Formats: sequence, C-alpha cells, structure tokens
Amino acid sequence: MSSKDRILGRIRRALPDDPSPDDPSPDGSSAEIPRDYLHVHAVRTPAERVELLAAHLTEYRAVVHRADGAELPVLLTRLLSERGARSVLVPPGLPPQWLPAEGPTRVPDRATSTPYELDRVDSVVTGCALAVAETGTIVLDAGPYQGRRRITLIPDHHICVIRVPDQVVDSVPQALPLLDPTRPLTWISGPSATSDIELDRVEGVHGPRRLDVILLAAAPGTQ
Repeated sequence: MSSKDRILGRIRRALPDDPSPDDPSPDGSSAEIPRDYLHVHAVRTPAERVELLAAHLTEYRAVVHRADGAELPVLLTRLLSERGARSVLVPPGLPPQWLPAEGPTRVPDRATSTPYELDRVDSVVTGCALAVAETGTIVLDAGPYQGRRRITLIPDHHICVIRVPDQVVDSVPQALPLLDPTRPLTWISGPSATSDIELDRVEGVHGPRRLDVILLAAAPGTQ
C-alpha cells in the first residue's frame, strides 16, 4: 500500500457512513463529521496552565518574564535598554502607559511602511490574541494591541505581552472557537528554522531573532 492509499484510507474512515455527508439532516442542518478526539489532555488550574505555557515557551528559546501592571513599564524599559533599542514599533491600541515617555523613539504601525523601514526598527512591543499552553503557541490576529502581521515578522526583537491567566487556554481545539478565521492569524510555536542547506539547522529564517514574552498578571488588589 502506498502512502497515498494510506492517507485516502484514513480520510474515508473519518467520513460518516452516509455517502452524501453534505446532504441536509432532518433538522435542516448539514451532516457533521464526528470529532471525538480529546479537546484537552489534562485538567489544569489557571495557574498550572500558565506554568505549562511558560515551560514550553522557555523550551522554544523565548525568554519569559513575569510582571503585574505596575511593574510592566519598568520591565519594558529594561528589556529595550538591554537590547540597545533606539526605536520601538508600537501598534495603535497598545496602552500608552506601558512604555515610558522618555525612551526609544516610537514608530507607529503604518500601512505605508516598507520592509526596509521595518527592518531598521530595533524592537516591537505587542499584545496577543491568546496563547495555547499545551503547544506553547502565541496567536496574533492583527488586533489593535498587535498591529499588522509584518511588524512582528521583520524586526529582530519582539516583546509580546500575554495577560494571564485570561488569555491562556489549554489546547488548540479550545483556541479555535475563540478566534476569528477571517482575520490574519499568526501562530508562533518556536523559532522558524530550516535544514535545507547540507542538513544544518539554521534558526531565524523569518521572524525575530529574539522573543521576550511577558506574562502580565493583574496587580495585587485589582481584578
């Protein structure tokens, strides 16, 4: 049996016995393929979910930091200073209090920016749509906190802020219903890499060379 035969066999086994799965069912809805796979692989508390996400992000060579709302501006200032950032790209919806008034030059997210202009930006700071603990994935959907997709693919340094535990889900099946499929979704699960040249692994094929992730908790005494 060829690989093609095996793949087609799996598809046939996954389809309903009804030879016309697109025919309406008696209640007027379309027949659905049963999805009986596990939607989550463990029962976790919100704190355990966040810890699992942090462990996977670290495994993927992201640098994980923790802060509350009061600590965030100080942490961002330090991270930008350590990189020697003279410019920072800022999405339109990023809370202005996150970044210090005195610091790197703020570069707005403009539709007219060229790749060459974006390549000259030292750092970019964004939020995210959500994060997946089981896979260590960060999902961006080009919302106001995140800006256009390209601003997180071209600059060398990306700082991504995740609100925990509210923006963290256990699994991809839990994440999908929360996302708008019509938006430009970017799924970040570790550094981009290739082994095309003499089977030597090279990282940083596209996307930032350094990813700092800040797990942002509510400040003590706040909701």
